[in-house]
Amino acid sequence: MTVTRQAVELIDHLDRGYLRQSLEHDVRTGLTAAAKWLPPKWFYDAAGSELFSRITRLPEYYPTRRELVVLRGHADEIARLSGADTLVELGSGTSEKTVLLLDAMERAGALRAYTPVDVDAVTLGDAARRLAARYPGVTVRAVRADFERHLALLPRAGRRMVAFLGGTVGNLDPAAREVFLTGLRATLAPGDTLLLGADLVKDTGRLVRAYDDAAGVTAAFNRNVLRVLNRELGADFDPEAFAHVALYDVRNDWIEMRLRATRDMRVRIGDLGLSVPFTAGEETRTEISAKFRPDGLRRELSRAGFTVIRFLTDPDGDFALVLAGT
Repeated sequence: MTVTRQAVELIDHLDRGYLRQSLEHDVRTGLTAAAKWLPPKWFYDAAGSELFSRITRLPEYYPTRRELVVLRGHADEIARLSGADTLVELGSGTSEKTVLLLDAMERAGALRAYTPVDVDAVTLGDAARRLAARYPGVTVRAVRADFERHLALLPRAGRRMVAFLGGTVGNLDPAAREVFLTGLRATLAPGDTLLLGADLVKDTGRLVRAYDDAAGVTAAFNRNVLRVLNRELGADFDPEAFAHVALYDVRNDWIEMRLRATRDMRVRIGDLGLSVPFTAGEETRTEISAKFRPDGLRRELSRAGFTVIRFLTDPDGDFALVLAGT
């Protein structure tokens, strides 16, 4: 379905049925597993998106600031080396950081089109219209899609740079990352590039604090997934009966966020006909956030068929932006 509105083309590959089936599948599979889990994408309703926006401004949460340092210092170099005239952004959200890349591409005289890709229709549409007004000569084509499922459906016009920023790639486990990166590489034409944001391994204390802030914003964000299940699936979770847990798994080099039951309870998920028992102290994993070592990240990209063009970090080596070609 394509609708033109205020010079913005909106392409919707999702419908209520798709999202509903995906949610039902994830919840049924995750909460009946021996070690319970829920995927992080269900954090992001309107309340969850607002909470995450607050997280990015917290003093403990360094990734957004460090990525901005790299973008501000190297956006022109990235635009020049990519040679791209079209920016495709996966998981674009509010597209706040994107203007640094778009401005650089405009300065290079190459900018023709911007394609933000996200699952949240409201945030996607608002950001697309805002950027269409900022860049009146640029084609803004917003795509509502699940980037893990719909890569092959993304527009292929122009010489594209596909940006996947914010360290979101770390939410995928190694097997899922391999599938994603290989699948993305298969959709790129000769001359297209990938700009990948990745958080790097660092002091464990700093990593944990970034996901367990003193103000409790990340805890509220973590519990929000339970509120989503209550609303969407007729569940009767008491979110305050679950404690927020953030820990660093040294073996896997990733942060895990979990929700720990503070008492024995049984939760009814009405729309699925499920009754899910929780014992006091039992944990449900809600997110992983992998942290990368430069050599390991290079190897992952190489296995997926990419060639690293430039590996850029902030001065403290906290966060990397990797420009890779086909």
